[in-house]
Amino acid sequence: MEKTVPPIRLRAPEPEDLDVMMLFENDEDQWENGIATGPYSRYQLKQYIGQSTNDLYTDRQLRLMIELPQTGVVGIVDLCSFDPRHNRAEVGVMVLEEYRHRGIASEALRQLEHHCFSRLGIHQLYAYVHADNTHSLHLFTALGYVRAGYLPHWIYTGRGYKDVCLLQKLSSSSVE
Repeated sequence: MEKTVPPIRLRAPEPEDLDVMMLFENDEDQWENGIATGPYSRYQLKQYIGQSTNDLYTDRQLRLMIELPQTGVVGIVDLCSFDPRHNRAEVGVMVLEEYRHRGIASEALRQLEHHCFSRLGIHQLYAYVHADNTHSLHLFTALGYVRAGYLPHWIYTGRGYKDVCLLQKLSSSSVE
């Protein structure tokens, strides 16, 4: 029996999203997945929301809120490390714990990919995933990302180093 994926919408961050952004950005367990070395203040995140143009070419990053119609924001999907010369960007997705394993992250990534490949002309998306994160590895590979590399001791966690898989997806219209 196939899982029914709830309808989601991706949208730009609003000032009302500050509290949920604080939850994600200040979750110490997530810091090892990114470059954060400490918590963000409300002021910093408020400035980020206010100053973001929501234009990948201007900001070199794009954050979109994952919203369920009856519930509100349940996650965030990000493009970062955008390289306009080589038409590639790193992708990341986070969903509130109580909404995980419902297909929300998959649908958010599908919508983001469609936007990137059909509207922005991006050639490739990639993700760094901890080698022991079986859920994320399955999420990306189920969506057609392929393992393009293995990076031993790539991420320092405070408890030691973790290996990372580099996963990559090319735009189907740009594959030679």
